[in-house]
Amino acid sequence: MRLTTKGRFAVTAMMDLALRGDDGPVALAGVSERQKISLSYLEQLFGKLRRFKLVDSVRGPGGGYCIARPLSMVTVADIIRAVDEPLDATQCGGRENCQDEHRCMTHDLWSTLNSRMYDYLSSVSLADLVARQREKEAKAGAATPLEDRRAGPHPRPRNTRDKVVAVI
Repeated sequence: MRLTTKGRFAVTAMMDLALRGDDGPVALAGVSERQKISLSYLEQLFGKLRRFKLVDSVRGPGGGYCIARPLSMVTVADIIRAVDEPLDATQCGGRENCQDEHRCMTHDLWSTLNSRMYDYLSSVSLADLVARQREKEAKAGAATPLEDRRAGPHPRPRNTRDKVVAVI
């Protein structure tokens, strides 16, 4: 299987959009900043997502992108397919000519893996991913005192030799 950054970034950006879309259109500049993905790269990905009718764009002040369907109707496979990401574990791209123009001994294994990957990614909706993320955030928020949550993440020592010194 070869899932490149294109597919990962598209899924990540769609999750960001889904998590923030309740307040209206989401600007790609914000997604870019939060997810550390190049704005020009996001613009290319969202052009493809828009052509596949997974997102709608809103122009003008306060504009941005919105998810075009209910979150439960958008699967990870839809997103990956929209950005032209191949999900193929075979060496031959399904042409059955990977070993001197003949089918290799493990072709069925890799074809079955392709099918299972596609089935799995088709079974995971954006609604599922968003629910899991919100659950994680709720658990993390409950474990952290309110003052710490407002201040943001605190840097942690990189290893046990690093020392934390408090200045009073």
